[in-house]
Amino acid sequence: MTMTRTLGAAVLAGALMAGTAMAQTQIIVVSHGQASDPFWSVVKNGVDEAASDYDVQVDYRAPETFDMVAMSQLIDAAVNQEPYGLVVSIPDADALGPSIQRAVAAGISVISMNSGSDVAGSLGALLHVGQSEFDAGTIAGAALAEMGGAKGLCVNQEVGNVALDLRCAGFAEGFGGPVTVLPVTMDPGEIRAKVTASIESDPEIDTILTLGAGTAGEAALASLEAMGMAGEIKLASFDLSANFLQAIADGKATFAIDQQQFLQGYLPVAFLALQARYGLMPGGDVPSGPNLITAEKAEQVIDLSARGIR
Repeated sequence: MTMTRTLGAAVLAGALMAGTAMAQTQIIVVSHGQASDPFWSVVKNGVDEAASDYDVQVDYRAPETFDMVAMSQLIDAAVNQEPYGLVVSIPDADALGPSIQRAVAAGISVISMNSGSDVAGSLGALLHVGQSEFDAGTIAGAALAEMGGAKGLCVNQEVGNVALDLRCAGFAEGFGGPVTVLPVTMDPGEIRAKVTASIESDPEIDTILTLGAGTAGEAALASLEAMGMAGEIKLASFDLSANFLQAIADGKATFAIDQQQFLQGYLPVAFLALQARYGLMPGGDVPSGPNLITAEKAEQVIDLSARGIR
């Protein structure tokens, strides 16, 4: 009886100590996208849910704008805090590589997410959670060509982000026909005006691929609606938003490419928490996408997108 009680007390003490250790485990997430951005707010929702599920301390940080110098400084500051784990997006390996390698050299477990699948391993990251941007663009281009597209426009709202450049390059590869890259900012008014001007100056454009549904996608849709061409010119977008999904359901857009960014926020935190607790880590990268959301699937996803999950 005494031994049983002793063993029970030891097990309870061990469980309490494990819980305390997990609660003290610090993970810092540094992304190039602000949590106020519709796409990145879903990533942060995944981060927050994993932090709650696994009882770990997680801080989410991002520069105020797309700024690689500022992002590298955020990574350096995170390394100085000596967290257990670091989750980073890698839109520019040249700019961010030294800071990421500094984290690895300091013994911090690093997982990359969203962008950087092609360079994460060489920088010392344990694995990457995301999609191959070039391959996703190729799949989108091939699908749009199969729908009859002949001349395309790729709307890039974050010029300098290597991942978005790869999307446009993949689109051109898969599409086969001529593709023009249209650089824009995050300003919806500017996007609408530039898309309208592009179509008016080249009436042969019959296909548009945007690289963010809640930003360029909805703005491009507004441009087509104003010109009375919604549903006539094929419009597809990377990522999801409730409004763009509704446009797909209504036949005004063709499809959206879902990379499941909730998983990109959730899984790295979960993996690092499980590593801290049990020494567990997947043996390779985890592809979170791409998944094409067409009219048949759009209605099912609209509510989840509005709730910040898809």
